[in-house]
Amino acid sequence: QVQLVESGGGLVQAGDSLRLSCQASGRAFRISAMGWFRQAPGKEREFVAAFSWSRTLTYYGDSAKGRFTISRDHAVNTVYLQMNSLEPEDTAVYYCAADTRAMTDYTFRIYRKDGYDYWGQGTQVTVSS
Repeated sequence: QVQLVESGGGLVQAGDSLRLSCQASGRAFRISAMGWFRQAPGKEREFVAAFSWSRTLTYYGDSAKGRFTISRDHAVNTVYLQMNSLEPEDTAVYYCAADTRAMTDYTFRIYRKDGYDYWGQGTQVTVSS
């Protein structure tokens, strides 16, 4: 079992920055990748960014490229999502996810919800115009 706890969401204005954190506990040694997804009201959950433990590579969705940066602190099993130049369209619940089955060793699964088997409860990010 792996537990994921997100933090760092909030209400900001357009152009501001936020940093989200996700700390893993439990059998975190089994994690091969961690990612961030987001879900806006009435929309599908979409991929934002991911960090592959095994390949030490980062991956980004189109909405995140150039504005968001994912990083990790391996010592405390935590991934961060630094979000800059936030826009009202970034308003969503942001979910942290972890892969403990090595599903994301197939790169295409990095971008898909089914590549991850553990999810956090989500943190709300609201960007006002």
